Amino acid sequence: MKKIRKKDIVWTVVIILCAFLIYDMTFNYVDWQTANRNSANMAPKPEETDDAVVQVYVARVYNWRGYFAVHPWVSVKKKGDDHYTVYQVTGWNMFYEKTTVYAHPDLPDRYWYGRKPKLLQSLTGEEAERAIPKIEAAVESYPYKTTYNLWPGPNSNTFVEHIVRNVPELTIELPPTAIGKDFIGAKTFLVPTASGTGYKFSLWGILSFEVGKCEGIEIGILGLNFGIDWYRPAIKLPLIGRIGVDAFK
Repeated sequence: MKKIRKKDIVWTVVIILCAFLIYDMTFNYVDWQTANRNSANMAPKPEETDDAVVQVYVARVYNWRGYFAVHPWVSVKKKGDDHYTVYQVTGWNMFYEKTTVYAHPDLPDRYWYGRKPKLLQSLTGEEAERAIPKIEAAVESYPYKTTYNLWPGPNSNTFVEHIVRNVPELTIELPPTAIGKDFIGAKTFLVPTASGTGYKFSLWGILSFEVGKCEGIEIGILGLNFGIDWYRPAIKLPLIGRIGVDAFK
């Protein structure tokens, strides 16, 4: 019997993946101009609550790239306000505002070009009031306002990871599909994990390793993350995400 070589397996996987992506782009293609950008009706409506609200969302990115990565954002409503302010990073925002940071009144829970958002964490009342000034400070201190790289970062996941790391009230962990969350700088190689219960080591987001009480162990290779979370039991895999308990309240 002919021995199966490792490179034959690799090429088979590559061919199957390419065929799948070609099929998806051909039969499941959605024009970004007509893709759903309506509210998912997940956030408290401003006219129905006077309380402060903070919510963190994530959604698979547009078209075939959604199999690999997600896009996150933070929505904030101050006490008494009649609207939400949405904080996120996009590359195209540079063309309009000369900054990657989008910070404007907006629907807090929009579909991301046809992809339904997932709510990672929600704060209300006094807890949200304490968090909002820290979120605003983290947005202001984000160091990559004029730089955007789809891979390995900095990108939208780098931005929200920066916010979470600097706002103790936000206890969520971005999913392993959040490519770019491991980019911590060109000259910085070690930072606390988002929860502050451990440390993350990263080489420009290309190779990374983190260990923490709330994160467990996670290894990143070329932006693909593998890990085990023992605090909220789950296996973390690229493309798939978490298998087990969700990493949020």
